[in-house]
Amino acid sequence: MTAILERISTLSVSGQQLRRLPKLLEEGFPKMPGTVKESDVPQLFREPYIQAGYRPTGQHWRYYFFSLFQKHNEVVNVWTHLLAALAVLLRFNVFAEAEELTLEVQSLPLFLFVLSSVTYLTCSLLAHLLQSKSEMFHYTFYFVDYVGVSVYQYGSALAHFYYSSDQAWYDKFWLFFLPAAAFCGWLSCAGCCYAKYRYRRPYPVMRKVCQVIPAGLAFILDISPVAHRVVMCHLEGCEETAAWYHTFQILFFLVSAYFFSCPVPEKYFPGSCDIVGHAHQIFHAFLAICTLSQQEAIFLDYKNRQDIFRRRHGPLSVILSCGSFFGLVACSAVTAHLLQRRIRVELAKKES
Repeated sequence: MTAILERISTLSVSGQQLRRLPKLLEEGFPKMPGTVKESDVPQLFREPYIQAGYRPTGQHWRYYFFSLFQKHNEVVNVWTHLLAALAVLLRFNVFAEAEELTLEVQSLPLFLFVLSSVTYLTCSLLAHLLQSKSEMFHYTFYFVDYVGVSVYQYGSALAHFYYSSDQAWYDKFWLFFLPAAAFCGWLSCAGCCYAKYRYRRPYPVMRKVCQVIPAGLAFILDISPVAHRVVMCHLEGCEETAAWYHTFQILFFLVSAYFFSCPVPEKYFPGSCDIVGHAHQIFHAFLAICTLSQQEAIFLDYKNRQDIFRRRHGPLSVILSCGSFFGLVACSAVTAHLLQRRIRVELAKKES
């Protein structure tokens, strides 16, 4: 009986400690300013129909990093892509160990695809985590985000081209697909950066046009090898697992594109979706699921279609096209930097 009472006493102490845990964690973090309403932040930081949950500008960098654990209107955007980036890396590690993957010519596009996926997710989460610091950093981090998107687009194009395309599509488009994909990736970055630089809130329709049309062209081109294969597979009664993952990838992307373009549901419930549930968060969630489905499909294609890869591609062509990946990164980064410099000049004039 004494032993039982001692055990119950221990559980009681543990329960009290658990109840105190949230307070102990809160005391362990630096004192955090509360969030503010849209009227308390500059126009640049306001989002349509989002009325509260904004972080004040001009705080110490520590505040914005620790806001990862604070309730505000960007925190879901940050966590969706943070968790997705970790999932991509963990799944790649499992696959690499199972397949005894090494860095060689045949696996180069696969490594670049994973790198591009982690890059865009990381750039995105940093943009949403840190953009509230100031107007200059708002532009800077979103420009970095757009570079990440262009990198992911071309990384996807490489993987689709080398591992996922069927022969009928390949015979028609192999010559110009990758150069066109690289150009569209850069154009997507340039269009998004220019739209951010050129237009001010409240944004006109032309801003979405500058963003959506180049990005849409890049998606249509990059997904074309997969889309052709998916259609042909389903017409023949698809039983291929990879094709089903590619199908889900396309569907999830289309859903995410809808929420990127339309402020739903916050348009119909202004002020009710400030912290959780607004369109950009839903866009992030579906895009993350799209990337994970895409990764699974590409892993299966890499594993099951190695003979097709060897028959089509020589080492030199693979190395050159993978080298162009870093050329795209450089061109996109330079474009973003040039527009960032123009923003810096304009903000300096505004302050003076």
